[in-house]
Amino acid sequence: MSVTLILGLQWGDEGKGKIVDMLAKDYEYVVRFNGGDNAGHTVIKGEEVFKLHLVPSAVFYPEKFKVIGNGVVVNPDTLMREIDAAESRGYSMKNLLVSSDAHIILPWHTIMDGGLEESGKIGTTKKGIGPAYSDKASRTFAIRACDLMLPEQDLKEKLAKIASHKKKLFRSLGFPDFDAEALSAALLKSAGRIRPHISDTQFVLNDAIGRNRSILLEGAQGALLDLDHGTFPYVTSSNTTSGAGCTGTGIPPQKIQRIIGIAKAYTTRVGEGPFPTELKDGTGEIIRKVGREFGTTTGRPRRCGWLDLVVLRYTCMINGATEIALTKLDVLGGLREIKVATAYDVGGRETGDFPLDLPRLAKAVPVYETLPGWGEDISSCRSAGELPANARKYVQYIEKKLGVPVKIISVGPKRDETIQA
Repeated sequence: MSVTLILGLQWGDEGKGKIVDMLAKDYEYVVRFNGGDNAGHTVIKGEEVFKLHLVPSAVFYPEKFKVIGNGVVVNPDTLMREIDAAESRGYSMKNLLVSSDAHIILPWHTIMDGGLEESGKIGTTKKGIGPAYSDKASRTFAIRACDLMLPEQDLKEKLAKIASHKKKLFRSLGFPDFDAEALSAALLKSAGRIRPHISDTQFVLNDAIGRNRSILLEGAQGALLDLDHGTFPYVTSSNTTSGAGCTGTGIPPQKIQRIIGIAKAYTTRVGEGPFPTELKDGTGEIIRKVGREFGTTTGRPRRCGWLDLVVLRYTCMINGATEIALTKLDVLGGLREIKVATAYDVGGRETGDFPLDLPRLAKAVPVYETLPGWGEDISSCRSAGELPANARKYVQYIEKKLGVPVKIISVGPKRDETIQA
């Protein structure tokens, strides 16, 4: 029996989709445990590319159980599009399971998300994620996947009651109105498609553990976007750290043996908020261009900067990372020198601890160490020994500074462009 958890150690976009897809062959269940369709995980096999937002990153393995856990908020339209896209290309979704406790994103959530973003920009994707989690916390006005199993009239009545409240709220806030009857009809149609996939997944997963089956837990976003431990308020609306792997699935913590933290060989961020190692010069543009740093979900250009070990020490600590998957090492090829932040200067005082409050983080000035770069293309390397000496030294430097072994090195976007220790 093996339960492995994968999560991002930075601000998201670390390449989790590729690593999950690569490891999925060794697991029988692949489980998304947090977030919604604000996540974008890209998987590539040969010339085939899927950009997934809800379906776990095991779409190339029809025989695997793909589970959307109770911690995920589900947009029915996005889910149906992804099911249709997979099946139209010959990949069965018969083994897709949606937790009966997963909450449903409805059009009023996206309307509210857009309105709130306009009033105070924090970089949301306007997908309705925050308002859906807000309704989950308030308990009164939420729809869950299990509600889609209700008799049609009961579901209509529940929707009508919530819609009446939302209309009053929207009028008071000056938000656009919505057609409640059309919304109800659309959800009822979606319910018919989604209903066969709805399952009490907490029991499914714990039964699998009892039968010594292997499970791979797939996190969305990154640790610094965690609602409690991230750079609040510039965070997502769910917990993105390893603890969410338990709350978002119902799997007990002692059942998780392996926690793989994924980090880029540099740092990126989308949206607002402090970013100490951000490069606003030509080097940053080179990294963005070579790394194709544009959001999978939004298409927005990502902010790029040097690797930040202050960040990674913190996120390895709070997540209990047992190993690291280092992605996009190939992007740094061609740079004469590579800088790495090892500490911050905050108001004239040097610290190796990540500042947990925004004002101090905004004042943080990176303290860098400079390492020699390498000029070779490393995308054909399939073992650490094949890497240029300076690339090997860079990886070893990261391992030594973090005290966590680098077990996977990605040297390109394709599944086989990977080195495993």
